[in-house]
Amino acid sequence: MTETIRNRRIETLYPATEIAARNAALAEEIRRAGFVEDVLVVAVLKGSFVFAADLIRALYFAGISPEVDFMSLSSYRAGTTSSGVVTVIRDIETAVAGRNVLVVDDILESGRTLAFARQTIAERGAARVGVAVLLDKPGKRAAAIEADFVGFVCPDRFVVGYGMDAAHAFRELPYIGYVVDGG
Repeated sequence: MTETIRNRRIETLYPATEIAARNAALAEEIRRAGFVEDVLVVAVLKGSFVFAADLIRALYFAGISPEVDFMSLSSYRAGTTSSGVVTVIRDIETAVAGRNVLVVDDILESGRTLAFARQTIAERGAARVGVAVLLDKPGKRAAAIEADFVGFVCPDRFVVGYGMDAAHAFRELPYIGYVVDGG
């Protein structure tokens, strides 16, 4: 499906129904992997907020009651390519020592941001640090990291929607798409 929003053509890559079904399946995978007791979900803002909220609700239905905190990291700012430098905008407030921590992010591309988050939380004494991402772009990896839980393997397109943006636009879309006319 293609629609025009803000004078830009957006092509749907993953519709809302497919995303919802995948979130439920991811929650079951996370439960089977043993993230059940004393779980702290750390959502990496801003892009993951929609995915994290839906995944947390799916975790509830899978029998997991996580505590939730937020970390804001950036290597993109308002651009569409990573600067290569991870900056902490907001750190978590919750102690992680001895806990099962699940870092949740929208997309694993270069891997710098998630590698930084995983290492930071591990260094603070977490018993276990898992990574869940909605989208994985393995061809763009610049850091040695793989996600433990992946929603979809994504083609090499700059995606928008479902919390992800292009220069702060399109976060509100209920699906994941890409700007057709170059944006």
